[in-house]
Amino acid sequence: MFALNAISLYRSPSRPEVRRAGWMRALTAAVLGVLSMPAARAAIPIEHWTASTGARVYFVHSPSIPMLDVNVDFDAGTRYDPPGKAGLATLAAALLDKGAAAIDGQPARDEAGIADGFADTGASFGGAASGDRGGIGLRTLTSEPELSRSLALAAQLIKAPTYPQAVVEREKERMIAAIREGDTRPGVIADKLLSKAIYPNHPYGVSATPESVAAITRDDLERFWRDNYAASRAVVTLIGAIDRRKAEAIAEQLTSGLPAGTAPAAMPQVQMRIPATVQRVSHPAQQATVVLGQPAIARGDPDYFALLVGNYVLGGGGFSSRLTEEVREKRGLTYGVDSYFAPAKQPGPFGIGLQTQKAQTDEALALVRQVVARFVAEGPTAAELKAAKDNLVNGFPLRIDSNRKLLTNVANIGWYGLPLDYLDTWTAQIAKVSRQQVKEAFQRHVDPQGMATVIVGGPEGK
Repeated sequence: MFALNAISLYRSPSRPEVRRAGWMRALTAAVLGVLSMPAARAAIPIEHWTASTGARVYFVHSPSIPMLDVNVDFDAGTRYDPPGKAGLATLAAALLDKGAAAIDGQPARDEAGIADGFADTGASFGGAASGDRGGIGLRTLTSEPELSRSLALAAQLIKAPTYPQAVVEREKERMIAAIREGDTRPGVIADKLLSKAIYPNHPYGVSATPESVAAITRDDLERFWRDNYAASRAVVTLIGAIDRRKAEAIAEQLTSGLPAGTAPAAMPQVQMRIPATVQRVSHPAQQATVVLGQPAIARGDPDYFALLVGNYVLGGGGFSSRLTEEVREKRGLTYGVDSYFAPAKQPGPFGIGLQTQKAQTDEALALVRQVVARFVAEGPTAAELKAAKDNLVNGFPLRIDSNRKLLTNVANIGWYGLPLDYLDTWTAQIAKVSRQQVKEAFQRHVDPQGMATVIVGGPEGK
């Protein structure tokens, strides 16, 4: 979760602006971490247990460097933002390191003291929230006294945040300014409107606004932390040069003394069938930004691997994808087009995005729909299927070549309740995917006639 730079199911990073905003950015970041495992790589021995506090713990002994990477993820994502206060979960996580009360023998600290404390130990700490979860990430040396000091400080921030009033107001102003700046960019505008169209009656479709952030109070932050940052709602992931006994002690240290919390609020069901709407928004940008999508898949769906492979063929494989071949290479209608799935606790979206000349918007959109409809009807060719499998497997080592990347993988395994051997069996799962399975999976999850579409900066007069 705290390497918030990954992509979902395999999505080409060809258009860096489009869909940077909204819940999908954080959500997709969380998903690719659980991608794949090359056949030649040794098994990753993931150990799992439940701490006495009720937190679920996942640990990998990685002695290659004297470092420890830790995530503590809580069921405290933006989907729990109260009505009219979107942005609360984000602020609650981001402001954990801005002030802490005295606890467990640690003195009270302000944000400067907290920053100095981590700097003195060479550690890094941060809080963040996505659609489903919120929490912290810590990287620290395993030497002493650095390890003990950084862990004590991290535990203090999780257990006793003070959310100082002056800091809250300052950070609200910064967040509001960032939202207003983002709302001038076509990609951000399109992303937010698409999320709302895909999830009209679900928290996944809600984005923070200047008004919703302005309405958040210090009491709201304390209440959100108290209700949601409970050990029973936590997943702790540890990767580093420590042994099992030390990992057990750290998990207890980080999750003991947390609030009792409340039962998670019931989430509404995702409405899987949505109207095939088209929204056109004028914008002075030189090009039109086009995004379209629909609800598609939850992370535990058995069609995950078939959709992974199929999406690589359709639009996730960069220059080798069908969408790129048809829309860019053959007709020159865009510099980049991609497709993605973003599975979550509840069904996340299938989406497509591109930028094109304003006068070519309708032509490009019609072609995208045609390519998708044909792929859903026919599936991939044998050659496309083989190329997708080869590229996904061969490209994986760069996504798991550090402790931080491994942390993201293992944290997602814990969060989504995937098997402990998930990484070790990934290539076998991919190898079993057939053309027929891809076609049937797409026909179950993608309706070419049932997508919401947003066009920002399209041709004048439409």
